[in-house]
Amino acid sequence: MKASKGLTELLDPVVTGLGYELVGLEFDGHQRVLRVYIDHPEGIRVEDCSKVSYQLSGVLDVEDPIPGRYQLEVSSPGMDRPLFTLEHFERFKGELVRLQLSRPLEGRRRFKALIEGIDGHDLILVEDGLTFRVPFDMIEKARLSPQFDN
Repeated sequence: MKASKGLTELLDPVVTGLGYELVGLEFDGHQRVLRVYIDHPEGIRVEDCSKVSYQLSGVLDVEDPIPGRYQLEVSSPGMDRPLFTLEHFERFKGELVRLQLSRPLEGRRRFKALIEGIDGHDLILVEDGLTFRVPFDMIEKARLSPQFDN
């Protein structure tokens, strides 16, 4: 589940202030885990995650935006990078993406398709020769689906 806009607004200045990009946040309410994805042009190392985690922990302890106990995880987005914004979809145009929608579109909630582009607030996908127009606000989860050559 995507984290709230307020949480992103709280944490983004901390992450960018340390010289990283805040790719996005996910909060798993069942396991009580806040996942923070960071990136940097030179890549992300364990030391980077540790540094960001330390700074975010301080802010989260003071501001207390999530009631109750939870675990903070900071990591790189990885090869199956989560996509959180329309800008992310634009950046990875031409790549394969796996989507889960909040409600069915043409009878389906899951797609594995090529990102063809963005039109306003809609994502244009191509799957098996068929074109789909997916409203951005229907996207619950999205990740790149890396292809490996044999």
